[in-house]
Amino acid sequence: MKPIQDKEKQVVYLKERLNIFMEVLDSIDPEEAEVEDIDRLIEMIDDIELKCEQFRGRE
Repeated sequence: MKPIQDKEKQVVYLKERLNIFMEVLDSIDPEEAEVEDIDRLIEMIDDIELKCEQFRGRE
């Protein structure tokens, strides 16, 4: 996949990823959440953070 260089496209990409994260978060029942569910949420946040760092490096 070709790296996203355009700042506007980077913001759109990050917003989409955050929206996906919010959908997953909203779908989890706190009373029934498993450790794996929490681990997946943390992994998603880590991926978003990594992408932010990559985008910052392309400035």
